[in-house]
Amino acid sequence: MNDTRTLPASLPLFPLAGCILLPGELLPLNVFEPRYLNMIDDARRDGGHIGIIQPEAGTGTGEPPLRRIGTAGRIKSFVETRDGRYLVTLDGVSRFELAAEADAATPYRIGRVDYRPFAQDLAPRPSLQGDRERLLRLLQIWFGDARVETDWPTLGTMPLEALVDRLAMLAPLPPQARQDLLEAPDGAARLVLMENLVAGLIAGSAGGTLQ
Repeated sequence: MNDTRTLPASLPLFPLAGCILLPGELLPLNVFEPRYLNMIDDARRDGGHIGIIQPEAGTGTGEPPLRRIGTAGRIKSFVETRDGRYLVTLDGVSRFELAAEADAATPYRIGRVDYRPFAQDLAPRPSLQGDRERLLRLLQIWFGDARVETDWPTLGTMPLEALVDRLAMLAPLPPQARQDLLEAPDGAARLVLMENLVAGLIAGSAGGTLQ
């Protein structure tokens, strides 16, 4: 098991509304804004860690306040395109609590972060026990209503813990729902929350309560 002390106490922050990164999962990024190109350059020279965090919603103009919880990812792959964009893949390492933003001369934001509340994120992801068939049934109804196409054979064989985490990151959920899933204490809690979220979305589209 790794130690949170090996992670940087200050992280360059990449605020992305509607986007989360979970430990053990991969997040592809298409980076083109100059300040974030600068951020990637600096991160690659300094350990490769970047913090993915959602901004608060509806906060007006200027730099928005940030959510309290985000995730540190390590740059796993990097490609520069001919038109100057960076195609980056981040490997989720650990969630963090944003303690404060640092006064920095960089064009991007830097956070002072605390990983200690999420020390379990650095252990191998434990196997998750749950009712996969119920979750898949709910997904089939929801994705059918929302006209979302997916690879059902892959979902049917994927380890349940990976399935739940990838749904949290990739399914068409609102930003607050994603944040709630990010902040769930463990995979079991995330599974329950995911089932409740999907059941609520189905019931809302049907105008009633899912039984």
